[in-house]
Parts: sequence; structure tokens; C-alpha cells
Amino acid sequence: MDKTGEFDFLKRLRAIATDPAARGLNDDAAVWDISGEKLVLTHDSIVEGVHFLTNDPPETVAWKLVAVNFSDLAAKGARPLACLTSYSLSGDPGWDEGFVKGLSDALDHYGAILLGGDTISQQSNDARCFGLTAIGRSSVPIPPSRSGAMAGDILYVTGAIGNGWAGLELLKRGLSVPEHLIQAYRIPVALINEGAALAQVAHAMMDISDGLLIDARRMADASNVSITIDLRRIPLSPEFIDAFDNDIDARMKAATGGDDYQLLFAADPLAHLPVSAHAIGTFGSGDGLTLSFDGKAVTIPQNLGWIHRA
Repeated sequence: MDKTGEFDFLKRLRAIATDPAARGLNDDAAVWDISGEKLVLTHDSIVEGVHFLTNDPPETVAWKLVAVNFSDLAAKGARPLACLTSYSLSGDPGWDEGFVKGLSDALDHYGAILLGGDTISQQSNDARCFGLTAIGRSSVPIPPSRSGAMAGDILYVTGAIGNGWAGLELLKRGLSVPEHLIQAYRIPVALINEGAALAQVAHAMMDISDGLLIDARRMADASNVSITIDLRRIPLSPEFIDAFDNDIDARMKAATGGDDYQLLFAADPLAHLPVSAHAIGTFGSGDGLTLSFDGKAVTIPQNLGWIHRA
């Protein structure tokens, strides 16, 4: 067993994160009941060379830091209230100024405030690392978790998959078009209104950050059910298809690439969905992940998405 990876480390943390608000560290966020009000809290960090490129503009790095955290709030049907952030000073005033502008623009966009945080100094050749703690207010009495999917539910996704991966891939190739794909990678959008609406009907919900397949598998595992996904039904944007094709290889890259920040949710087949969404799979009894494409079984890839390792 890998003793240096994310899975094993989380097992160790669960021994001390025993308050019900922590949800067993099996969810995207904590849900803290304070005098009857449900506060939703989450914390994500982003690291240069892992979550953003060295030449990404600082304004977009700050925006992405906010958006990926607020996306976790959206997956719980929560609306952002405030945040705290940590920042690594590297001796580049221009970069710092750009980051602050991007942070301000993102918080204005979502109607949230900055309450504080921490700054540290780092060596100029160290990878930049930033963290943000987001605080939101739930729009429903019981925010949906990953673990509520039931056999017979449909697996839905709110929008196109693969655009974030595609934008990163194009930038790695030295390309800056199509702009739509570049923007999807650099400036993702947290689906706050959609999350609040879907929380009324979703049995389980999470955002797609590490890859559709790995996140769908996590939802199924947390819910003690199996999941079957039709790769052909995964929605792709016209820009993605033009750049990377529409065959099974392209669809597999989209489904495992991550950085989508669409909402993935389970709902009853007869549920009236308050927002547009695409049915891409079904939950069943048992466990495990099954894939198909054009009616034929597909071998499960070794890499379902992003996993943090030492």
C-alpha cells in the first residue's frame, strides 16, 4: 500500500476529524451547524507547476484560487460569504499586485469578502503556493454530500467536460487558441446558482476537479453503489472537438483530465431538474465502475484522474 499518497494520509486524519461537521473527511466541504444555521467551509490550495503554469498571469491564478474553493461550496448548494487566504511572497511586487487585483475581481464577482489570512516569504526559485479557506451559507437544510446516491439514480453533469484539460494541454504546446479553452483552464467558474438550485433535488453532488471518472467513482464508493457511464453521452464543447476530435481517445482524455468544475450529481430519474444537465450514467447495486462507448464495454483506464502523491 502507498504510504505517501493522499488516500493513506486522509485515513490518518480521519482518526482526529471526528466531529459530525467534518463528514468523515469524505466530502468536498465541512457542514457546521451553528445555532441552527448551516455554514459550509472548505479549503483548497494551488501550487505552481501542479495547478497552474509558471507563465500564467497572476490575476488568473488568484481568480482560480477563489473559483476552485467556491466550486466546492456550490457542490453543497451553498452561497459564498467570505474567505481567508495564505500568500507566498516571492519578491516580485508586480506579480503580487496582479494577484491582489485578480483576488479582488473574483471576490467582487461572487459577492464575497476577504476577512484575513497569512503571508509568508519564500525563495525566488521555490514554487509559488497559495491557499484559501472559503465560508458559505447553505441554501438547504441538509447540504448534499457525495454519499447519497442510490441504486436506480441517474448520474448527471451540468456542462461540457474536458475544456480545462484542453486549455492546459494547448498552453503546454505553446498555443493560445482557442481562447475559450484557455479561459476554461485559467478562469474557471464556480456554479453557485446552479448548485443552490440542484441542492433541492440532488441525492448526492460534488464538483469535478480531479476528473469526471475518478470523481464519479468516488461518489459511487461513498454511496456504496456501482456506477455505469456511457462515454458517448459525456458532453464535449465544439471547441474541444475541433481541437482534439470526438473519438473514444479524446473522450477518455476529457473524462480523466480534470479542472472542469462542472457539477456532478445523482438524482431520481423522475426528478424535475431546475437547471440544464446531461444524463451520462446510472447507479446500481454492488460496487465498481463500468464504462461503455457506442454500446460496447470499455476497459477501465489505469488512471481515472488526478491523485496527489508525494
